[in-house]
Amino acid sequence: MDLVVRNARTIAGDLTDIGVEAGRIVAIQPGLVADAPTYDAEGCLICAGLIETHIHLDKSRIVDRCAPEPGRSPRSMERVAAVKHSFTEQDVYDRASRTLEECIKWGATRMRTHVELDAGVELRSFAAIEQLRRDYAWAIDLELCVFPQESLTDNPRSDALIVEALKRGAKVVGAAPNYDPNKAGHVQRIFDLAREYDVDIDMHLDSGNTPDFMDIYQVCDLAERYRLGGRVAVGHGSKYSTMPPADLAVLARRMADAGVAVTVLPTTDLFMGGRDQTHAVRRGLADANLLCDHGVNCSISSNNILNPFTPMGDGSLIRVANMQANVCQISRPQHFRDCFAMLTDRSARLMNLTDYGIAVGNPADIVVVDATSPEQAIAEIRAPLAAFKRGVRTVTRPRAELHKPG
Repeated sequence: MDLVVRNARTIAGDLTDIGVEAGRIVAIQPGLVADAPTYDAEGCLICAGLIETHIHLDKSRIVDRCAPEPGRSPRSMERVAAVKHSFTEQDVYDRASRTLEECIKWGATRMRTHVELDAGVELRSFAAIEQLRRDYAWAIDLELCVFPQESLTDNPRSDALIVEALKRGAKVVGAAPNYDPNKAGHVQRIFDLAREYDVDIDMHLDSGNTPDFMDIYQVCDLAERYRLGGRVAVGHGSKYSTMPPADLAVLARRMADAGVAVTVLPTTDLFMGGRDQTHAVRRGLADANLLCDHGVNCSISSNNILNPFTPMGDGSLIRVANMQANVCQISRPQHFRDCFAMLTDRSARLMNLTDYGIAVGNPADIVVVDATSPEQAIAEIRAPLAAFKRGVRTVTRPRAELHKPG
C-alpha cells in the first residue's frame, strides 16, 4: 500500500483505517496491517471531500472593479456586465485560481462551476476555466456548466457560444430565465440543447420576493416529458421561502417526483433578497431541510465570492451550511447531519458522480474534518485538517494552539 489513514471516524461514527494503493481505496477496516506511510486522523471525521455544486469562479474577486451599489437596488448583473469586456483569459485564470485554492483549502475535492457566455466575454472565461480544470486536477475535479446570464432568446450570440462550448466538451448546460423576456422559450431551448448534446442541466431559477411567476413548474414538466429526472438541478429558489408550508410541501413532492434537485445558495440569496424592504427584511432563503424531508435532493453551495452578487466569502462550504442552518432555524441533530450530506453525498448524487464516497475501489479522496460527527462539523464550523486527492496529500491545516501562561 501507498498510504494508510488510521483512526478515521466514519459518518456512521465507527473508527477505522483506510488503505490506499495507486490512488484508490483498497481496504477499510480497523487495525489494518500494512507497511506503508500513515496519517493519524486521531478520531476525527472523514469524508470523500466536500462538493461545490454551484459556484462562479469566472466572476469571483471583481467587487473592487465594479461600481458601488446605487442604494437599495443592487443592480448586480448590470454592474458585472459593465466590466466583462475587461476580462482576459489571464485575468479570469488568476482570479479564479485564487478562489479555487481557497475552496480546496476548505476541503472541496469536486466542483461544478458555472461559466457565463455572451458577447461581452465571448469564450475567454471558458478557455481560462478549462485551463484551470487541467492545472488543478491534482487537487480537485472541476466540471463546467455553461449558461447565458444576459438573456438567450433575443441574444443569438449567447446561443452560438453555448453551442460552441458544448461542442468543446462542457458537461452541463445552465440557464438564467429571470433575465430573458421569453422565460419559457429560454427554458425550452436549454432542455433542447441538453438533449442534443446529452448533458445535464443546472439552472438559475426562481429568485424573487413573491411566489408569483415561478418557472419550476415548466422545468418539472419538461424533466418528466424528456425523462431527464435526476439530471436536472435548479439553483436559488428563494421564491420557495415565500410560500405557505402546505403549498411548499406540494411543490416539493412535485420536484421529487420529477427528479429535479435544488441547490440553495445562502450567502447570495440573503445578500440579494428583500431589497424592496427597508426594515423587517425577509430572509428569502429556501428551507433545504424541508425540501429534503419531502423527497427533494438538495445541496448547499457558495455561488458568488467577492463580486456584486455577494461581496464576501472565503470558500468554506461548512461555514455556508452553518449559515443555512442558522437562518432556517435548524436545531435537530438529524437536520444538521442532513446539512453535512448536502455538502457531500447529496451533492454527489446531484452531479451524478458514481465514484464518490469512502468505499473500496473509489478514488482515495479523503478529507479529515476537525470534528467527531457531521452534526458537530456544521454546528461549530469545524475546519478540515487535511485533504488527500487520489491518495496524495494536498492540504494541511494545523489546529490553532493556545499558549497559556506558565
